[in-house]
Amino acid sequence: MKTIIITIISLLGINLFADIENGKKLHLANCAICHTTNGGMAFGKDFNIVSYTRKKEDIKAYMKDPYENFKRFGYDANAMPTLPLKENEIEDIADYIDSLQTFKVWMKK
Repeated sequence: MKTIIITIISLLGINLFADIENGKKLHLANCAICHTTNGGMAFGKDFNIVSYTRKKEDIKAYMKDPYENFKRFGYDANAMPTLPLKENEIEDIADYIDSLQTFKVWMKK
């Protein structure tokens, strides 16, 4: 039984890592023109800041429909286009962004 549990946990970890790696590739292909991950200057927010301040579900909602969500996120206008991404690609990018910061602003006491 212990072996089965360890195997399942290992497989879940591998799948999670694969999603994050795919999300990084998708970020480079679709998002990196406007969003950095290293604190550099870009048109959009650095994804380290997004990772620290936003929940994964919010990141996914914004990617799916930025025009519907920009006011809820506190922006006066929206400059982000709606990208032709599949549901699993949005999930992978959100996993990647979420992985950039271990601690989140809502974890503060």
